[in-house]
Amino acid sequence: MAEPLDLNQLRTFLAVHRAGSFTAAAHLLGVSQSTVTAQIRALETGLGRELFERRARGVAPLPYADGLAAQIAAPLDRLSDVADAGRTPSAEPVHLAGPAEFLGAVGMRMLAPLIADGVQLRVATGLTEQLLAELRAGRHDLVVATRRPTDRALVAEPFTDEEFVLVAAPVWADRLRGAPLPAALAEVPAVAYDIDLPIIRRYWRYVFNARVPVPDRLTTVPDLRAVRAAVAAGAGWTVLPKYLCRAELDSSTLMVLHQPDEAPLNTAFLVHRPGGSANPHAALVRRQLLAAAKAWWADDEC
Repeated sequence: MAEPLDLNQLRTFLAVHRAGSFTAAAHLLGVSQSTVTAQIRALETGLGRELFERRARGVAPLPYADGLAAQIAAPLDRLSDVADAGRTPSAEPVHLAGPAEFLGAVGMRMLAPLIADGVQLRVATGLTEQLLAELRAGRHDLVVATRRPTDRALVAEPFTDEEFVLVAAPVWADRLRGAPLPAALAEVPAVAYDIDLPIIRRYWRYVFNARVPVPDRLTTVPDLRAVRAAVAAGAGWTVLPKYLCRAELDSSTLMVLHQPDEAPLNTAFLVHRPGGSANPHAALVRRQLLAAAKAWWADDEC
């Protein structure tokens, strides 16, 4: 009769399978690399087969390992959630990361009730690719990402939808009134987040079904709040997330230049490592963000 599999060894196996290396798994589990190595060897001995191909950088799962991971992932994740729910809350800070503009304009308001109740945060900002790499390495508990990660080492939940609007100050809106768009914008300076025009390109593809030409007069600044300030002061036109310029739209400091039949959207995701964080406050922050985002999106549609 075969011996039952060891639960700790299975947890370690799943961490290695998701992280892609013994070193990264040890960091996520809070144990030494030698412990991870010993547990994987013990599990392989018990199963009578190898689970990973050892490579110069990390490991690659063998076919049996993929099947085993698919079989145990959901039960182990549920067990981890139950264990976290029954754990005494920790005073350790929760490490949250995401776009500076979203966290500054919306995210911190969503989390104010938890902060008032004593939950501590350590907030980092940056671009999604960098923040997801840092999440895999264990530097963050949660990341607000502007795209869904494709690798299996992370869990992504749809968080909220950003609506984009084409805007300019009233002085430019008046000049452009009745002019054919988007062609007329070639005569107006543009302000963008990046020279590659990522937000503007998305808007052009979705609304005009075309590639955006690089404007003849383009200013770039890597902060959407600065883009908003420049355009509101009359610098030209841009495309912004609606949440970031709602006050300016309400006060007519900024004007919408085009009303498409269907608003272009981008879905943001709340991303964490499988099995959650060892800090139970991370689960509180995650639930608060998801619930608050749902309420915020419903209010924003009104």
